Amino acid sequence: MSFSVRMRLVVRLVLLLPLVGAIVSPAMAAGAPAQQMVIIDTDIGDDFDDALAVGLALSSPELKILGITSAWGDTALRARMLDRLLCDVGRTDIPVAVGIEKHAPGQAAFTQARWAARQPARTHQAAVDFMLEQIRRYPGEITLIGIAPLTNLGAAIERDPATFKKLKRIVIMGGSIHRGYGDVYAPNNRPDAEYNIAMDAVAAKQVFNSGVPLYVMPLDATQHKLDEVKRQLLFTESTNLTDDLSLLYLQWVAGFHQQTPTLYDDVAVAYAIDPALCPVSPMRIEVDDKGFTRPVPGAANSFVCLSSDSDKFFNFYMARLMQQRLAGSCPR
Repeated sequence: MSFSVRMRLVVRLVLLLPLVGAIVSPAMAAGAPAQQMVIIDTDIGDDFDDALAVGLALSSPELKILGITSAWGDTALRARMLDRLLCDVGRTDIPVAVGIEKHAPGQAAFTQARWAARQPARTHQAAVDFMLEQIRRYPGEITLIGIAPLTNLGAAIERDPATFKKLKRIVIMGGSIHRGYGDVYAPNNRPDAEYNIAMDAVAAKQVFNSGVPLYVMPLDATQHKLDEVKRQLLFTESTNLTDDLSLLYLQWVAGFHQQTPTLYDDVAVAYAIDPALCPVSPMRIEVDDKGFTRPVPGAANSFVCLSSDSDKFFNFYMARLMQQRLAGSCPR
C-alpha cells in the first residue's frame, strides 16, 4: 500500500470518529447505572448500627444522598453527630436536617452522645420541611430510607399526603413477621414488637397506609452480627470513616454493655443499593397499637424480606467499608 493511500485511509478514519462517538456514547451512557436519589432518616447515636449504615451509604457510589434527617430522641444532638461524621469524611455537601424530638423517658439511649457533643451546634432545617421540599423538587425519583422510628415520615404524611405520595419508594428497617429479637441461632418462633415500629406505632400505620411502594426489612432478615473478626478487619483499616466507627463502637459498648453489634439498619441500606441481597415478597401488613406487624389477608401494602444470606451480606458490606477512602477535616 502506497503512502498516499495510507494517508487517505487515515483521513477517512479521522472524519468517521465523531460519527462513531455519536453512535457509541449513548449506548455507553445507557449502560451506566444512574445514581439513586435517597434521603436517610436515622436515629443515629443510640444503637451502633445506624452509624455503620450511614457509613455504608457514604461508601456506595450508587446512591446520591440528597440529605440525612435525624429522628427520635435528642434530634438536635443527632444532627450534630451527623455533621461531625460528614465533616470527617469530606461530605459536608450533604445537608443535615433536624427531626421531631418525640420520646418518653428511657426510650432513647444516646450512647454516642459524647462523640456527637464535640461538634459545634448550628442551625438545621426541619426534617419534615426538607423531605417535602426534596420530593416536590424530584417527584417520583426519591427513595426514602427509614432506619428509625417513623415519626418524621408520619408528620410529613400529615402535613402534605399528596406530596409524600410522590416518593419513588420507602425502604425501612422495621417490624417482626415470624421471628423476634435473638431468633437466629435459638429460634423462639414468635414475633416481637420491633423498636422502630413500636416507638411510634401511629406513624408506622400512616407509612404502611400511605400508598407509597414500601419495602420492609424486619427482624426476620436483619440480625447479622458484626463479630470480633470482622470488627478487627474493619477498625484496623484506619481510614477517617473506620476510625470514627471504632470510637463510636467503644462508646456504644460502654452504653449498651454488649460487644457484638447487630446490623439491623444496614440491611435496609444494602437493599436500597442491591435488592438481590434481601429478596422480598408482597404482603399485607397490619400494625397494631403495640407495634406488632401482623400479616393479614388482603391486597399487599408492602414488600417484605423474610430471609437474607449473612455471607452474601457481609461480602458486600465489608468490601464497601474497607475499600472506601473518604477523607475530610472537621475543625473543632
